[in-house]
Amino acid sequence: MRLFNILALLPLLALLTAPPLCAQVTFGASGEEGEPFRRQEWRVPSPDSDIAAHALLFRPFGAGPFRLAVIAHASTQNGLRRAQMPQPEYRALTAFLVARGFAVLVPERLGHGATGGRYVEDQGGCDEADYARAGRATAGEISLALDHLRKQDFIRQDAAVVVGHSAGGWGALALANADPKTISAITVFAPGRGGHANDEPNRICAPHTLLAAAAEFGKAARIPVTWLVASNDSYFPPAFSKSLADAFRGGGGKVDFRVLPAVGSEGHWMIELEAGVKAASSELERALKPALAKKP
Repeated sequence: MRLFNILALLPLLALLTAPPLCAQVTFGASGEEGEPFRRQEWRVPSPDSDIAAHALLFRPFGAGPFRLAVIAHASTQNGLRRAQMPQPEYRALTAFLVARGFAVLVPERLGHGATGGRYVEDQGGCDEADYARAGRATAGEISLALDHLRKQDFIRQDAAVVVGHSAGGWGALALANADPKTISAITVFAPGRGGHANDEPNRICAPHTLLAAAAEFGKAARIPVTWLVASNDSYFPPAFSKSLADAFRGGGGKVDFRVLPAVGSEGHWMIELEAGVKAASSELERALKPALAKKP
């Protein structure tokens, strides 16, 4: 009977004495290359050391090294919508960039879709909105993904570009304080936070707070910014977007602000559409010139 009891306790003893099991977080390619443009799933670092952020990588044929373009996606304060968000791809924009020799990374940030985790970009409620903190949090996530890709032997160490959309563009503005040798240009499509307050078009939550944060980002900016907005954007309409760009410029940032033709029924999503990329193509070409002019 005593032997039976000892044998029964052995599995429990093994559990108690074994080293703790921790899920290993690994980064890099997590699938085979496919179509289009050598499409490949990747995992990149996130602010949570226990979570690898999901990402998609696209690149031209060949071994490189390629210039890197990072696309920072839009977001929402609605937790359910964030959880249901599909992996962003920006197919038309990706095709545009790959055709010009860029490897394109589209990372999914914490609190979104399959990546999950805590939403570190939360701006808070309208009365206490902290847009500067939210933007810096987004910038930190973009930077982590970018720095990880720069370590790959098929990526150039210099002349990267960042393209940000909406909240992703807002984070890109906060990232304009980075080393210009690493990031040569930033392009933002309707950057901001707090648009469509209470789901109402042309209503922005705490606009004066947003303007103050834009000026704050401009004070530290070192990278030139191309700022684009469609004429039918109801999240950050052209007149308000110009005020934001002026605040960024007034703080000391270098910005080229342009209003683009109306695209679709809601211009805020133009960069997700082939027609939107076509409408923005000449401005994108101009914004990419500093990076394209630099030799490998």
